[in-house]
Amino acid sequence: MSETNLTFRLYKDNDSAPQRWSEAVIDNGESYICPTYIHRTPPCQASCPSGHDIRGWLSIVRGLDKPPKGMKWEEYAFQSMTKSNPFPAIMGRVCPAPCQDGCNRNEVENHVGINSVEQYIGDWAIENNLSFPKPAHETGKKVAVIGGGPAGLAAAYFLRLKGHSCTIFEGYDGLGGMMSFGIPGYRIPRDVLDHEVKRILDMGVEVKLKTRVGTDVTIDQLEKEYDAIFWGIGATTGKALPITGADAPNCVDGMAFLRAFNEGRLQHLSGRILVVGGGDTAMDVAAVARRIGHISQIHEKDRPENVILGNTIHDVATVARRQGADVWIVYRRPISKAPATKHELEAVISEGVEIHESLAPLEVILGEDGRAKALKVMPVTWKNGKMTPQEGKEYEIECTMIVGATGQKGDYTGIEELDNGWGLIDADKTYQVKSKVGHFVGGDAVKPHLLTTAIGHASIAVEGINAYLKGQDISPRPTVDSHHFSLLEELKIQNLEPETYPHGETWGTNHSNFAVHNYENRSFAEIISHKQLFLAHFKYDPLNPREEVKITTDEVLSNFNERFSGLTEEKAIAEAKRCMSCGMCFECDNCIIYCPQDAIFQVKKGQRAMGRYVETDYDKCVGCHICKDVCPTGYIQMGLGQ
Repeated sequence: MSETNLTFRLYKDNDSAPQRWSEAVIDNGESYICPTYIHRTPPCQASCPSGHDIRGWLSIVRGLDKPPKGMKWEEYAFQSMTKSNPFPAIMGRVCPAPCQDGCNRNEVENHVGINSVEQYIGDWAIENNLSFPKPAHETGKKVAVIGGGPAGLAAAYFLRLKGHSCTIFEGYDGLGGMMSFGIPGYRIPRDVLDHEVKRILDMGVEVKLKTRVGTDVTIDQLEKEYDAIFWGIGATTGKALPITGADAPNCVDGMAFLRAFNEGRLQHLSGRILVVGGGDTAMDVAAVARRIGHISQIHEKDRPENVILGNTIHDVATVARRQGADVWIVYRRPISKAPATKHELEAVISEGVEIHESLAPLEVILGEDGRAKALKVMPVTWKNGKMTPQEGKEYEIECTMIVGATGQKGDYTGIEELDNGWGLIDADKTYQVKSKVGHFVGGDAVKPHLLTTAIGHASIAVEGINAYLKGQDISPRPTVDSHHFSLLEELKIQNLEPETYPHGETWGTNHSNFAVHNYENRSFAEIISHKQLFLAHFKYDPLNPREEVKITTDEVLSNFNERFSGLTEEKAIAEAKRCMSCGMCFECDNCIIYCPQDAIFQVKKGQRAMGRYVETDYDKCVGCHICKDVCPTGYIQMGLGQ
């Protein structure tokens, strides 16, 4: 969008619907309703599965919320963002950022680059060796965490913050789960992963590797030794394609393919590779296949499926003979409807992956040796979400390997009682395992989704575990379930907390200091939309993008460099300043400037804090509504007096 196209109109052509009577109460510029200050949740935070207080830490980056004396703003922002997610450097790189899709700034020109600012802070924290605090008080309670992936690690982090002892049981020889074996190392550098995992372990987390619950340890043993159990076993096995012939040895699942690559066993491919699916796993498989390349002459033992199935390891010396791999993505819907992150889809296309859309797989065609030699497909059309097969137009696509990436499930060997029949675990809204007292669950074991979703599950589950360990009822979750900004906590950090309430008959409460006046917290119930903002306040301000290396077909082979380079400090601050602070004051002074009665004034400098920048003199206020109309963030609402 160009600057000349940037316009804002409160009323559109032919608008004729009147306001509700309860709102249209102004008579000759006055009314009986005075302004109050309403804190609501911004849509970026509401769209984040881990409930990040995004607006809060962006306010720190831009300099609105000042760090305590002697602390750098980066450290203060790191402390704020890791209250909800302990992996900022990882999430800033690989999270598809649903928060940016929800950003109200999209109504102006473009979303705020939330993930790029998060990466900057995460990388700064690693460079400056920031750590998490150990709990000040140990509760004496012990929790078993099953699985060392994002859900299990996040659960361990939140448990330690509350002082509970925890032990991670991991069946493999390393931690990280999907972050380690499911996402290629060029997207999550292993030194970044190792640092952010170690930071959690340094809080006092015990780890038992190569210890699989169900075979090495039983559920009964865990229940006897631990006070509660968190299941973060993920969904580490891909589902087989539901077609005839899909059990051929060279038909493998995407998770096994990526694990073989990330463990260094899979170094090259042979012939045409078909990737069936349209999600992020399919994109990762296709991107890896293009990078590791193709070798035309291959020994029986070096066939890729033998490596993926763990029967052998590729000889690195043969890699020198490889060429670009022939990789196709086969998807039964139009590729525009694929669930994959748009950027990842665009990247694999630019890297030379062929997209073959609207093709329904019918059968794996086997050769005399029992291996797949082709995939039989049928063209389909889609209308109003319904698929119509084009019968009579079936054809075969020759291939040497088929990689299925159409779904995932967990391994429930020895713990079959937890399997709901779909390779997942049933849980309630607080992530308690149904019919298993003291058991909680999170992550892909509930429903395969994003890394940040697993972390959000873990946070909520740990709240439930904490209540369970205290013998308390587990409270229902709020409508907007996030890590909300707390004005009282902010005032405490700035040494401005209210005095203790005397709990007796009190007069003159408008001048008392035991309450926060004229402020209402609705963040647990309401999300503020762009319609409640004064968008005309915001000037055209283009996104500050991270620099991206565009990898072409000719450059993809053996290219395992990161696509993105992080923002500089200057650009991170500039990007944070684009945040519109939806639902919270960002100290623009509009209400002060435009108030015709001079009824709104700044809080005294030594008493200010984020969310307490302005106050109203109600002896002067005439209820003209102007302050509400010019408030860019929707923080002011007319309501006092009703």
